Order: sequence, then structure tokens, then C-alpha cells
Amino acid sequence: MPTAKTTNNLAVRTSIADESDYRLDQQKVDEILKASSSNNQEELRRLLEDLHPADIADLLEQINSADRLQLVRLYGHEFDGDILSELEEGLRSEVISILKPDVLAEAVRDLESDDVVDLVEDLGPLQQGAILEVLEDVDRNAVTRALAYPEGSAARMMQCEVVMAPEHWTVGQAIDFLRKSDALPDQFYHIVLVDPKTHPLGQVSLGRLMRSKREVELRSLREDVFEVFLVTQPESDIAYAFNQYHLISAPVIDAEGRLAGVITIDDAMEALDAEHQEDILRLAGVGEERLSDRIVDTARRRCPWLFVNLLTAIIASLVIAQFETEIAAIVALAILMPIVASMGGNAGTQSLTVAVRAIATRDLTRSNVWRVISREGIVGLINGVIFAVVMGLVCWLWFGWLMLGIVLAAAMVVNLLVAGLSGAIVPIILQRRGIDPALASGTLVTTVTDVVGFFAFLGLAAIVLL
Repeated sequence: MPTAKTTNNLAVRTSIADESDYRLDQQKVDEILKASSSNNQEELRRLLEDLHPADIADLLEQINSADRLQLVRLYGHEFDGDILSELEEGLRSEVISILKPDVLAEAVRDLESDDVVDLVEDLGPLQQGAILEVLEDVDRNAVTRALAYPEGSAARMMQCEVVMAPEHWTVGQAIDFLRKSDALPDQFYHIVLVDPKTHPLGQVSLGRLMRSKREVELRSLREDVFEVFLVTQPESDIAYAFNQYHLISAPVIDAEGRLAGVITIDDAMEALDAEHQEDILRLAGVGEERLSDRIVDTARRRCPWLFVNLLTAIIASLVIAQFETEIAAIVALAILMPIVASMGGNAGTQSLTVAVRAIATRDLTRSNVWRVISREGIVGLINGVIFAVVMGLVCWLWFGWLMLGIVLAAAMVVNLLVAGLSGAIVPIILQRRGIDPALASGTLVTTVTDVVGFFAFLGLAAIVLL
């Protein structure tokens, strides 16, 4: 694709004194909205010209639909394609529908192929067609091929614009080629060395290229670490490899081993960040959710897990109901039993968070799984003993009943031990059964700690105190 156009949106901070000019603070937002509402196009463009496309995207996400419609229309041909790339997926369709066809065409033509793929993959057929229609034939074919592969695969992440050269070329030949070429990617970090059938053989960094003499052959400058990905490889594997081996860019090959594209670190880290954010949201049972989502959609997504939580709460209540007589006889049990359940829930969440993170980063493997489980169990036991002593003394001083304190202490030890073990075991079992541990573990672990906590405390009380 053509090299991205130079725009006023890409501002360079020249001094600390100017830093406030490029920050999207509330005052600037108010100024932008005022210029937009008064149809002052010249002032609006002046205010937006120093903002990075990501900041403009943030602005569009923060304001309401009416203000967004007015601003996008008034901004007109200054609207940059990078803004669309930075927008949340839920808003892209809305903004694209606002843009005039000629504005959309101008904005999209200057994007790299991977950005176009990311832009259109979640759009409807009509909007996909509108964007593909404005691309040049070569670029349209590249995007169409990428869309034919599964979502979340290497083909969806890669950019088709690759700088490659035969390995027998010298540094001088490579530099001359780069200087003469007018179709280089906007950003690239390596020259990929290929054989006559375009099979990748290695890569040379631009830094090593520029500091070498002209007569040196490229094959002698190849980097030691060279990772190659298949077009069908999951983006989670790619993000892990980039993070693990400190990659900057890596080639992607098709089924025949030919060079199909290249993945750069910004796309890999974006995938890694998205995966981490998804895990955090799923631990809370909210899934993929954004502030710009409609209220009805947000409520609909949260409802199923709230229903599951309701069922688990009913299970815990049924356990409590089995000891109705004991609670009626000793009112202190009703006062103290939430402490046991709460401590177990917190301890389980701590263990669960560590396990889910270890699974996500692939630190938790078959070779260390039992060591991790035993570690969490021992930690739970130690903390259980510590807080058992503390709460046992508190209970004794509070109610003046030594045996009640001992029962509470024993229940605390049991529940924190179980919490540590379940927090590690539950996500491992779910992951091996193909279920996302971040999505389902929290509810299951909380249920276990509630049921075990209530049963241990009330059961021991029924045996010892009555």
C-alpha cells in the first residue's frame, strides 16, 4: 500500500512547556465541542490538528451520538484513517456510516493492510464492501485473502507489505533498493531474506544494515533469533512468542512455506493487551464490554453471570438452612459465619488470580502443576492458621466463649486451605476441558469457599457446642 500520508494529526512535542497542547484534557474537550456545535470548521480543525489519532478516537468515544455526528461531519476531509483504527469496535460502524464516501475513501487508502483488516473484520457486509471498493486492486486482494482466514489468526494480524531481499545481496545493494523503492511500508524493522521461491531464510535488522559496510553480504548479518509463523497460527501464540523472545517483527508463511506477510511488535502487543483485558473482564463475569456500549446490550451480557451467581448463592443458603436449629440456639453463629465465608472467598480469589495469570502467560505447565497446587494449598494453610489464632482470640474476647473461638478458628483453617487448593485446581481443570478459566473460575471458587465455610463452621458448631 502507499506510504501513509503526512498529516497535521501527528504532532511532535518539542518542549515540556508545550505538553498541555497535546493532552486531551477536559478544557480542550469543551473547546472542541463548542467549535463543533457552532459549526466553526476552521477552529475545530485547529484544535484537532495537534492531537494524535488515538486522542481523537478517545474523544469520539467519550461524547454522545449527536455530538459525534456533528463533529465527524464538520471535520470532513481532515478525518484520518488512523482514527478509525484506534476506535473501539462498537463505534467504528457508526462513524463509518457518518463519513461521506469520498472522505472514507481518502482515509482508508493510506492505511496498511493489517489496519484495514482490523477495521473491516467486524463490520457488516455492506460497510465491508464500501471500504473494499475504494482500495486499489492489489490492496483489495490482500485484505480479501486475509479475511478468508479465521478470526484471531496470524493472517488477520500481518501486513502484506514486506521488505525482502535475496540473501546473496550486499548491504550496498539493499540500501540502494530501499532508496529507489517508492512502495515501502510506513513502518518496518527488518529486511526478510528469501530464496528464489520466496521462502524466508532469515532477517536483517535495519540497525545492523546501516552500520555495516556496503560490500558485506546480507546472509552474514542474519539475526540469531528467527521466528516464523503460519498464517493459521492463533494470535495468542504469536503474542506469547513476541513477549517471550523479545521479537520486533516476524515473517508469516503460507501452507507452502512462502512469505505471505510480516507481523510487527505493535500488532503483537495489541493482541497481548487485548487478551489480558479480556481475562480481567471475564474474571468479573462481564466479558467484552466498553463504556460506549448500549445500556440494553450491557445489561444483557451481565445478566447470565448474575443468574449463575444467584444459583450459587441459593446453594450456599441451602447449606445454612440445614443448620437453622443451631443458628436459632446460638445467635453468635449468624454473626460470625460471614467472616469465615468472606475470608475464604478472598483467599480463593487470590489463588485463582495467580493461577489464571500463570495459565495465560504459560508459566503453569504439566511439569509444575502439582508444585503450584501444593504451594497454594500450603499458603492457604499458613494464612488459615494465622487468622484462626487472631479470630479465635477475638471471638473469645467478644463473646466470652472459648469453645466458640476454637470452632471459628478450626473452620477458618479448613476454609482457607480449601480456598487455596480450589483457587489453583478449578482453573486448571477448566482449561484442560477447553473452558476459559478466566470466565468460569470465579463463580465456582466462590461457591466452593462459601459452601465449605458455612458447612465447616456450622457443622463443627453443631457437633462441639450443642
